[in-house]
Amino acid sequence: MSIKRYGAEGGKGEGGQQLPFARAVEANGWLYVSGQVPMVNGEVITGGISAQSRQAILNLIAILKEASFGVEHVVRCGVWLDDPRDFAAFNAVFREYFGEHPPARACVVSSMVVDCKVEIECVAYKASEG
Repeated sequence: MSIKRYGAEGGKGEGGQQLPFARAVEANGWLYVSGQVPMVNGEVITGGISAQSRQAILNLIAILKEASFGVEHVVRCGVWLDDPRDFAAFNAVFREYFGEHPPARACVVSSMVVDCKVEIECVAYKASEG
């Protein structure tokens, strides 16, 4: 089995803190993308659930692209929301990006480690070419 790690040097968290995990790991056609929060350049963006959801999903899509995957390859997403009242607004944003290719999904309410409203991770699959 071949394993490829994206961002194995660790990303940057709030305040430039070095993070001890890969952005994603690919193994035999499967891509496991670490949880993405609405950060740009190591800082959580301001704004409500819609703005933060868009940024978290854009961060996820950027990692998918880096690994030559697209949203059509996403099999499952895990979502954490800070506030259950944000569920409908999050779904509206999620639909914008995954509407044509809806993955299986779990969504839970949880306290966040980072001071944000949402975190999203995914598993994607793409058959090898050849």
